[in-house]
Amino acid sequence: MATSAPFSPAGPAPKVRLVNTFARPFDNAIATARTCYAPGGIVTEADVAGDGLDDAGKARKANLRDNLARSLYQAGHHTTLQHASFQFAMENVSRHFIWAFLHSHPFYNSEQVSQRYVTVAKGSITVPALEGEALRVYVDAADAAMAAYRELDDILFPVAADLYYARFRGRTSERTKYDKEVRKKSQEAARYVLPVATQAYLYHTVSGVTLLRYARLCAQVDVPDETRHVVGLMTEELLRHDPGFAAVLEEPIDLDATPEAAFLKGRPATEGLPAKFRERFDASLAGRTSTLVDWKVNAEAVLAESVRETLGATPELLDDDAAIALALDPAKNPLHGENLVLVEHSKILRAMHHPHYTFRKKLSHTADSQDQRHRMTPASRPALCAQTDFEPDAIVPELIRIHEPARRLFDDATAALYAAGRRLVALGVPPETAAYLLPNATAVRFTESGDLAAIHHKLAMRLCYNAQEEIWKASHEEQLAIRGVHPRLGAHLGPPCDLRYRAGVKPICPEGPRYCGVPVWKLDAKDYVRVI
Repeated sequence: MATSAPFSPAGPAPKVRLVNTFARPFDNAIATARTCYAPGGIVTEADVAGDGLDDAGKARKANLRDNLARSLYQAGHHTTLQHASFQFAMENVSRHFIWAFLHSHPFYNSEQVSQRYVTVAKGSITVPALEGEALRVYVDAADAAMAAYRELDDILFPVAADLYYARFRGRTSERTKYDKEVRKKSQEAARYVLPVATQAYLYHTVSGVTLLRYARLCAQVDVPDETRHVVGLMTEELLRHDPGFAAVLEEPIDLDATPEAAFLKGRPATEGLPAKFRERFDASLAGRTSTLVDWKVNAEAVLAESVRETLGATPELLDDDAAIALALDPAKNPLHGENLVLVEHSKILRAMHHPHYTFRKKLSHTADSQDQRHRMTPASRPALCAQTDFEPDAIVPELIRIHEPARRLFDDATAALYAAGRRLVALGVPPETAAYLLPNATAVRFTESGDLAAIHHKLAMRLCYNAQEEIWKASHEEQLAIRGVHPRLGAHLGPPCDLRYRAGVKPICPEGPRYCGVPVWKLDAKDYVRVI
């Protein structure tokens, strides 16, 4: 099984606690499996465990349970392992590990501390196993970045204040009350100079089958030591709670046996390869954050026909325009004004799964850490250590871009982190370890896809003017791109206030005291503009 050998000689070490789960999750998995073929009704955990039998009887039951579990596991019948969920409280794990592993798949739920709205505490940096000069270079660079973060926050605060109070003129006389909102804006931009080694704490919940997948594939090219360590702690917590899982818990696949590691190990040392990759990728974006590269050409007709199929209608009764409106127009379908996303539970709305779009995107590491939380628009995210040569490659937040002193500080701070990364590599530190010092601003390049249902929800969240700046910009470009190829579908993509306004729902803005101050529902999408 994955082991939890310490990997960090300095700084706060990861902590993992199993805080909530089923009382007898492994017995439950077998009970659900046996219920499928039980003529006498529901099989219980007590039936599986042999409650009430003597020790010999319980031992026989345990042997039968484990044999059945292994048989089901090897045959791929894993749904029985999805019933039990395991909620972990995690502390002192790096943002890079969270991005590279915990949130790199759809089958989880997390609630983690926000870097946007919570000040990062001094010293909350993951320090990998380094010694001598390499350790000194690493710690000095991390400390300098933390100092730059605090200085940049202070420099940006009056800039953000001018923009904020220009928008909310009525709040100018109550600055003591609202300055905390301004601080969130300056802090959000300042965090870009922090290294991706910055730590977080979070609740992370997965099913039994996902936890077994973690244990099997915890050897990853990005942050390999931290990943194996944290997953080891998770499996130790699992087995402490229910040792029965040892019957199906496999040893981790060796890192060198993974296709990513095998390719990178055998990749020729081509001069300037990362730079050539970045140049080619960026040229394909044509100056955008996100560009549409593929879509289903008949999406409008297919969606309309699928709505008619749902209702047993013909084109004479329900033409394409009317069918599309019935699925997407909040004025015709008030389900779009609901607080809950009801797509999967509405027969008509399920037609939104047929149109499909693929975008090529470039976001900062910190923005993509939020973008990837939209699990129904999955992406082929990179091994970050393979995309970087530790030359400056940073995304600049708008609030910093418009203020020259802040821009100079930002450029110096990020350049220092890249230089420290290059120095570590020169000292023989593996690139995946040196990558901990990449700034949050580092660009991540990838391709992302989703169906109309998932994109509709994502844009409703991320076209809100309170959304993270880069994701908002990418979402705006995606909104306009879909309008360009499928105008009848794209016309119904918008922020929550726009959907609620067209559905006749009050209040129009669902954010309450967090209202952005702009009546976006009155604007056409082509006129959306924001700085903070």
